[in-house]
Amino acid sequence: MSRRNLFIAFEGIDGSGKSTQVRLLSDRLIQKGNKVYTTFEPTNSRIGTMIRDIFSHKMEGDHRTIAGLFVADRLDHLLDSQNGMLKMMKDGFNVISDRYYFSSYAYHGTHMSMDWVIDANAMSAALLRPDINIFIDVAPEVSMERIRQSRESVEMYETLENLKAVRNKYMEAFEKLSGVEKVCMIDGNRDQATIAEDVLKCIERIGN
Repeated sequence: MSRRNLFIAFEGIDGSGKSTQVRLLSDRLIQKGNKVYTTFEPTNSRIGTMIRDIFSHKMEGDHRTIAGLFVADRLDHLLDSQNGMLKMMKDGFNVISDRYYFSSYAYHGTHMSMDWVIDANAMSAALLRPDINIFIDVAPEVSMERIRQSRESVEMYETLENLKAVRNKYMEAFEKLSGVEKVCMIDGNRDQATIAEDVLKCIERIGN
């Protein structure tokens, strides 16, 4: 980690446990003396809040509208002059994001052309490509059970049928972009500590 600061994106279907792994990795890197900035998408910006309102059924939004809002939210996430990811990278932080553009490819690619979604996010990819995309792979059935146990209400994309489709689209996107993106797939059906150790191994292999 000392060679330069890294941008690490965590990916996975809802309920995969990636948010926990973001926290565990951040804690571990900070203990080792690294500067770490953790963030997530959709963001807490006004655009991100609009996305969350659609997800929680507080307002209506077509899938194409949602995809467009994510493009805007992601660019704002990158370019915000105070705490945008590019600013944090420039300031020497290792940036860890809970979701980035592969989430759009997978979730929106189930409802429209994935190529359109990839093209729409091309500017974000040009501005900042992850040093590693860490995919926490969990069986959709396991994921749904976790969601039911931990949430008071189920959001827009959180159905077993959709999570199966999204996982398939993740695999399609990883294959489609295998020449330009570094992806580390981790079995997320195991205990948190074992997964966290595998996450560290993924990061240690960057650049090797």
